[in-house]
Amino acid sequence: MDCGGGLLLLLMRSIGKIETGQVLLVHTEEPSVPPDLQDWARLAGHEIVDSTAEHPQGPWRVSVRRGEAPSAQAPSAGASDDVFTRGPATPVGDRLWLYSNFHCNLACSYCCAESSPQASPRLLPLDVALAAADEFCALGGRELLVTGGEPFLHPQIHVMMTELARRLPVTLLTNAMTFHSGPRRTALQAMPRERVTLQISLDSAGPELHDHNRGLRSHAKTLAGIADARDLGFTVRIAATLHDHEADTAANLNALLDTLDIEPANRLIRPVARQGFAEHGQPVSIDTLQPELTVTADGIWWHPVAVTDPAMRLADHPLPLAPALATIRDTVAVQDAAHREGRRHVFRCV
Repeated sequence: MDCGGGLLLLLMRSIGKIETGQVLLVHTEEPSVPPDLQDWARLAGHEIVDSTAEHPQGPWRVSVRRGEAPSAQAPSAGASDDVFTRGPATPVGDRLWLYSNFHCNLACSYCCAESSPQASPRLLPLDVALAAADEFCALGGRELLVTGGEPFLHPQIHVMMTELARRLPVTLLTNAMTFHSGPRRTALQAMPRERVTLQISLDSAGPELHDHNRGLRSHAKTLAGIADARDLGFTVRIAATLHDHEADTAANLNALLDTLDIEPANRLIRPVARQGFAEHGQPVSIDTLQPELTVTADGIWWHPVAVTDPAMRLADHPLPLAPALATIRDTVAVQDAAHREGRRHVFRCV
């Protein structure tokens, strides 16, 4: 590993487990790491106390004494004239994402989570979801978001959403294709309108692009789901995911949303991230993603688009949240010390 390939997060996780004044030993066969550690230690407020090579060509052993981390500075928002939704970064610790599950009725070509009908469900247990929400509230969190997979395939989605909404406002991300009837319809009807927002994925005004990326006849079913949700009194946000070469379709989509009375504030157009199933798209890393704490059944992650990327994994278990949040804040402080102008892309998922 090197500092651009996951080592930075591993360093932050590791040094966060020792006390100020104690020493972390880094053993590496990668020649770029020792000089990078010098910069990292300086920016993070630590001290290199020893650096030796077993042979001229390595491996190397570097001893780092933990100091006090510098304070984080908020990144600035960059202006953009393209179609993708921009905006200020969400402050670290304001937002918690919960992956309710990973199986889905669709297999979208660009799915960052590698969800599909064949995917392992990897259900987030109800008690874990609620414990995470309780800890997040205690840490000062302000917003919960539930995604998947398709969350309506979680057998306890009704109870999960009802209980989460008692704690904080919740946004539920869905393709709106599975709640037209039966128990899932009942689950939707039982959710509190004033505390739950439905974010529904719709990529294009007509069916061609949407169906190409998401599956045959999915466009028509999603439009029906949007109508159902609005008829039931839910606030509906529409999110489109587009490759760069598809960006010129956004105007027609916005025209459709005008006819559906979807307010501009409830529209999101985001680029494809080159993660999961996506072979093309915007490359992302911890240095280009403003972190948003993300919990799955398998651990805690830097950002919801990164749950298939081991380089952006913060913890191997979904609880507790506090150490992972501390790792994020320490890492952001180092990043901000390295580039004060805040050159961190804000990849908006909601």
